[in-house]
Amino acid sequence: MKKTRNKILNQCETLMLDMDGTILDLSYDSHIWLKIIPEKLAKKRCIPITSAISLMNEHVVRMQNTLEWYCIDNWSKLLDIDVLEIHRAEKERIRYLPGAKSFLQEISNSSIRVILVSNSHRDTLNLKLKETDLGDYFEAIYLSHDFVYPKENPLFWKELMAKESFKKNKTVFVDDNQSVLESASIFGIKSLIQILNPDSQQPGLKSSDFFGVENLSCLLI
Repeated sequence: MKKTRNKILNQCETLMLDMDGTILDLSYDSHIWLKIIPEKLAKKRCIPITSAISLMNEHVVRMQNTLEWYCIDNWSKLLDIDVLEIHRAEKERIRYLPGAKSFLQEISNSSIRVILVSNSHRDTLNLKLKETDLGDYFEAIYLSHDFVYPKENPLFWKELMAKESFKKNKTVFVDDNQSVLESASIFGIKSLIQILNPDSQQPGLKSSDFFGVENLSCLLI
């Protein structure tokens, strides 16, 4: 049965979607960053796994909400580990979140301009595009690495608008990251939606400061 759009999309001209934790299951990235990389770091430096995790957390705190945090080249240099190769080795874990693909299939048949807006490094984006048909559903793809700022910085949205010329009051943006949504809100995008279940292997959020949905399919009724 053909589904219809939720009323939040009725006046939408541009739909911006995050990738990891919004369309693709964040469990792939969580598995790599919370398990595989700490294990490899512990083995490489002959330190306990707890020490490896603490070391990584120190880097996270220092780089959080910066492009460096999202740059796998930077992490490879910091840890002396080939982070991209780990991503490739675990590629069978790349998968859509429940309802995400059916949503993309449905919305791609509408008049809405659908674009991908991600903090992903281009190498990991290319890997995910190769392993899925994700790229078929977007009219444009924008990465924060192609600008000066990550999505957490309101200046990112200014740079994006110079490229995309979207209307703030006719744009809907969906992301799982509250800091990113807060940045978009400061910039002036009014219709913001948070994905509450970004990782299929972890408990989801019960509530959000933004309009929250379990997954993208909730935007179709």
